[in-house]
Amino acid sequence: MGAVLDRLVDRRLARAAGSQWTRVDGRRFHARHAGPEATTASPVVCVHGVGVSSRYMVATMTELASTFEVYAIDLPGFGLTDKPPEVLDVVGLADALAAWIQVAGLGRPALLANSVGCQVAVDFAVRYPERVSRMVLVGPTTDPAARTTLGQVLRWLRNLPGERPGQMPLSVADYADAGVGRVLRTFGHALVDRIEDKLALVQAPTLVVRGDRDPIVPQAWAEEVTRLLPHGRLAVVAGAPHTVNFAAPGALAELVGPFLVEVDLA
Repeated sequence: MGAVLDRLVDRRLARAAGSQWTRVDGRRFHARHAGPEATTASPVVCVHGVGVSSRYMVATMTELASTFEVYAIDLPGFGLTDKPPEVLDVVGLADALAAWIQVAGLGRPALLANSVGCQVAVDFAVRYPERVSRMVLVGPTTDPAARTTLGQVLRWLRNLPGERPGQMPLSVADYADAGVGRVLRTFGHALVDRIEDKLALVQAPTLVVRGDRDPIVPQAWAEEVTRLLPHGRLAVVAGAPHTVNFAAPGALAELVGPFLVEVDLA
């Protein structure tokens, strides 16, 4: 079933974002790519959340691609990138992201991440500050007030009805690619990753984005993330759930585009 959905999803999305394959340390990395033929802006790299892949970033990619060169990576173990034998934690995923960016020759891109991808992006920005120009954290996890499996599952269930129905076939294909065991163990790694201890060390200008119907990232936690960041600001998207990049890509692009240009000109 997963393979069938994968082929259907990829055929539909191939019209908007083409695949790019890069070999890094003997492993094939898959990313989607879209953008203008020439641009002076820094490239944008989209980082997915736990269990999912670059597929649900395509809607936002296409919104940004008229101005920016946009990539959406499949982190090791997810999407179409080769699976390592071990399940990588947040630090391991950030290291893999850094290695791919270097081999792909992207210089100092902006990172646009969602959910647990924000934890990967923040860890990357702290340990590789010279390799990131700016960040957009969309629905950053994990809120310390609900750092338990039960707490996160309950919030996820409350969020689910607010997501667009079209996200379901993408998620099914992604979970089939990764395998339930890998998804659950990666979720466990994310729970013990204390993003709140790292945020003050991020030097890149950062835009925090929250959907105002997102129970996974309450307003209080989004404000705390922004407060802890040395160069953070917060934007809230009306009517959007946790996955703003899929549910409201146009609204997200309206926030992200000016932010990236503003930082480029600063």
